[in-house]
Amino acid sequence: MGQTDLTRPLGRTGGWADPEPHCGNAEHGTLPVRPYDLLTLAACHTLAALWRLLGLRNAAGMLRHYLRGDGTPHRVDAERLLALPAVRAAAEAQLARWRAEALERWAAAGDRAPAAYPADSGWRDVLISRHVSPDWWLALRYVEFRLTGTVRVAADGATVVDYRCAVHKAWNFDRGGRELGVPFTPFARLHETGLAKEFAVTGEAFGHHR
Repeated sequence: MGQTDLTRPLGRTGGWADPEPHCGNAEHGTLPVRPYDLLTLAACHTLAALWRLLGLRNAAGMLRHYLRGDGTPHRVDAERLLALPAVRAAAEAQLARWRAEALERWAAAGDRAPAAYPADSGWRDVLISRHVSPDWWLALRYVEFRLTGTVRVAADGATVVDYRCAVHKAWNFDRGGRELGVPFTPFARLHETGLAKEFAVTGEAFGHHR
């Protein structure tokens, strides 16, 4: 009969307890609307339509959700995110760390009895570059993920991992930031003037690794 180790979860060092909050833009709807804010709003609606025509569905969906202005969470397909090489590599690095730490604890016990170890990566982030996926790059640029689960070690040292992967992104434009020379402040003002609203991106996926 296996034993469950209830000490500190595997892989927790280096992760953070909570996902990152939204950036320090002004509160929603606290700045006055100016004419160029309306021009920015019209340009964003045109851009979202163009992205959709170009097949950039995730990017178009995120921008449209921002422009909708209700601030509700937007759920994404975490399985598709996990399939991206950069995200897959980051997740697999955590799973490999879990296995190594589980085997170290199991070997230290010395009795070769089957055992189970809870694991938790904490929140971590990974960059999605435009070379990996132009669509997801425009949609998110980076995403936070957290793996939680259990590593089971058999009497012969074989390992099995069951995990849940949660993803999160505080979707906003950082005032003062820029990408490829494009300033984000005009887009951040859409939230600050109440013409759009920041929101959270969420999703989850489950896996089983032998």
